[in-house]
Amino acid sequence: MAATTSQLTVEEFRRLPEDSGGVYHELRHGEIVTVTRPKLKHSLIQRGLRRLLEQIAEPGSLVDVEIAFRPLPEHELRVADVAYLSADRFKQADPEDNIRGAPDIVVEVLSPSNTVAEIYDKEKLCLENGAKQFWVVDPDRRQVKVSTPDGRTLTYRAGQEIPLDLFAANLAVDAIFA
Repeated sequence: MAATTSQLTVEEFRRLPEDSGGVYHELRHGEIVTVTRPKLKHSLIQRGLRRLLEQIAEPGSLVDVEIAFRPLPEHELRVADVAYLSADRFKQADPEDNIRGAPDIVVEVLSPSNTVAEIYDKEKLCLENGAKQFWVVDPDRRQVKVSTPDGRTLTYRAGQEIPLDLFAANLAVDAIFA
């Protein structure tokens, strides 16, 4: 008899005890994955990015850190280090659920525990399910990689600005690491 594996659904995942302490959990492809909480440097970059994006985001939109979202309805419940959700999408969001689909911008701040495969998987999942941009912020290299659903990926470094078409504005890379 062949062994079967069952994927956990979001509803089953939500019935598990609340996280506390130095880790939290995500649901990735129906499997529970333990994630280490970020160190202070990581959190400061998140907080700074949230402030920078809030300054240029449209009124009524959502910009926040550690935002849970469901890129796919059944077996995925992920957390964005920083996320932007347009005012229209935010108005339609159910406050009793998580964001459906990926936020318009998903930012992942690299941590030592991240793997290339994990980041690529999250990027692909987000860009195929609603994200207009997926950012990978690398604090050690002081650079930001921005990918879009059309397959374009550009890397911005110190001294450069990231064009934000969603806001008709630019964001200086140096401001992210200030």
